Amino acid sequence: MIASDLSTNEYSVFNATYIKASDNGKELLDGLKDGLPQLVNFVKNIPTEKLEYRYANGKWTIKDIVLHMIDTERIFVYRALRISRGDKTPLPGFEENDYVPFAFANSRSIESLLSEYENIRKATVSFFESLNEDQLLFLGVASNTVISVRAIGFIITGHQNHHLRVISERYL
Repeated sequence: MIASDLSTNEYSVFNATYIKASDNGKELLDGLKDGLPQLVNFVKNIPTEKLEYRYANGKWTIKDIVLHMIDTERIFVYRALRISRGDKTPLPGFEENDYVPFAFANSRSIESLLSEYENIRKATVSFFESLNEDQLLFLGVASNTVISVRAIGFIITGHQNHHLRVISERYL
């Protein structure tokens, strides 16, 4: 199963951007696994002086973006866990811009952020490896829209790809 095989009833129009960004012809688990060294190597090749650079007033730094990807992955895996266990409780959205001022990413070393990212991604891969085909198809409601567990996995991959592209285009 690759991202383009998903049914459009498995995700919202908003998440279609991330689904499309994840569609590199890779299976879900391969995309998640390959994303780990991709992000780590990408960030390690960024000059240190660029890590706290903002391309415009009020924009996030690269460190902010890395921590945002960590936070978002945690939230999305939590959603996937609840839905995969048959929980029908609608899950709330979150306002990403409210998280950044309280995350203090720029007071951390990039090594600390990458270590946390590696731990989160390994846990994400382990979680998705534990799911059977039926669980991947379970549907739930998050941020007021219907979403499948497998769509969440592709959204995680696409979200990362999206931000790596933004960093390349606007920060480097």
